[in-house]
Amino acid sequence: MKKIFALWLLSIAALTSAQALTLTDDRGVVVTLAQAPQRIVSLLPSLTETVCELGQCQRLVGVDRYSNYPASIKSLPVVGGGLDPNIEAIVALKPDVVLMATSSRVGERLQALGIKVVALEPRSHADVQRVMLKLGQLLEVRDAARIWRAIDAGVSAAAQSLPPSLRGTRVYFEVNQGPYAASESSFIGETLTRLGVKNIVPAKLGPFPKLNPEYIVRANPDLIMIGQRSADGLLTRPGWQSIRALREQRVCIFPADEADMLVRPGPRMAEGARLMARCLIDKAAKGAKP
Repeated sequence: MKKIFALWLLSIAALTSAQALTLTDDRGVVVTLAQAPQRIVSLLPSLTETVCELGQCQRLVGVDRYSNYPASIKSLPVVGGGLDPNIEAIVALKPDVVLMATSSRVGERLQALGIKVVALEPRSHADVQRVMLKLGQLLEVRDAARIWRAIDAGVSAAAQSLPPSLRGTRVYFEVNQGPYAASESSFIGETLTRLGVKNIVPAKLGPFPKLNPEYIVRANPDLIMIGQRSADGLLTRPGWQSIRALREQRVCIFPADEADMLVRPGPRMAEGARLMARCLIDKAAKGAKP
């Protein structure tokens, strides 16, 4: 009987081990969960969108204040920002796991409270693919690779939609006031490269450098892409009246919802590439007014 009982315990342990889920996040931390999480708090919009793209929106029980897509998540409890979340609010939601950026400083505090944390921060196209697959593993969604292939194909299709005459157009993409720009090494810069245009901000400056406004004046881009929140007062910036893009009215000003999509490295990157391609066709090719 003792032997039978021992074998039974071993079989139960083996079954439990088989059901356990282990992955390594972007901090290099190995995270083990007894099973795929059913209650998730997301503190990064791109991760929120990826969970939903994987068909698992229903597992989200709380999000950060910037997560606003898809519309179905707008009714969820908001637990603050990704960098300054409300710890008590997160604990009250009893999550199985909290998804957050590696740049967030609250991971250790949450872990000290017994909450599992997975830190993932996509910054490039390759990162978006990796995070998509990693979350697919976490959520036990088997077709994550298929979703990534659709995104990648969408970016390629956007590039193919551009006429050869637009190749080499010199573009400045402003991410935020500062001005903060998207360089060649950012995921936005990678999309611009795939579209066949020239980013005036080199990779050596880092993904999203804060620039001296005079740098943009000297670079004299053919086209400017910018969100509505940052666009006010462009012509009043010192020296900017001389920039070719402004003189020839080749500026694409994206409304808030489109600007949010463009600056998030996630499942809507193909749609973002189509927006950039449309901007290039409408402005660089036609020189139309913004």
